[in-house]
Amino acid sequence: MSDQGNVRRPAMEEAETWPPMPVGTPLECVKVNPDGERVARYPGIVIEAGAPAPWIAVEARWTMREIALSGLRFVPGDTLHEFFSPRHPFNVFSIFSPGGELRGWYANVTYPTVVEEQDGRYTLFWHDLYLDVIALPDGSTAVLDGDELEDAGIARSAPRLHDQIVTAKDELVRLAAARLFPFHES
Repeated sequence: MSDQGNVRRPAMEEAETWPPMPVGTPLECVKVNPDGERVARYPGIVIEAGAPAPWIAVEARWTMREIALSGLRFVPGDTLHEFFSPRHPFNVFSIFSPGGELRGWYANVTYPTVVEEQDGRYTLFWHDLYLDVIALPDGSTAVLDGDELEDAGIARSAPRLHDQIVTAKDELVRLAAARLFPFHES
């Protein structure tokens, strides 16, 4: 997975292994859109935030413009605790205000996360798959981008992947409602 080539997409059920990344390890996070295009890069650092194996927690800062989605605000200076797994088909970001108040969670249905190590430098690739789930501290949730999933036509062209995306979304909604990891922070 070089920066010039395509990011390898593990199968949803494939168990990927990562190089060891202890707390304090800096890494570059790369978001890949459903079409395989790299659409965002940002720095992060591995932190201790209650992530059980095989998960890792990465701290990052929101540096883009302020946005609000279904009651969840992202404001420049917010701290994000981002939870990634080499085995699970989703990631979850806890969003904290600059004062430390939990704003809520933003979850992405994804392929399992891939980490590449080269010359002691780590790059984490997360490949977004249309559906997102927002959860707020008051217990409300919202599912976003169902229209994008429908417009992609994968229900017909890749029905197994479509079913896996919907199943991952359902699992995120269930975990958020029960406030189970990775929706555990407060």
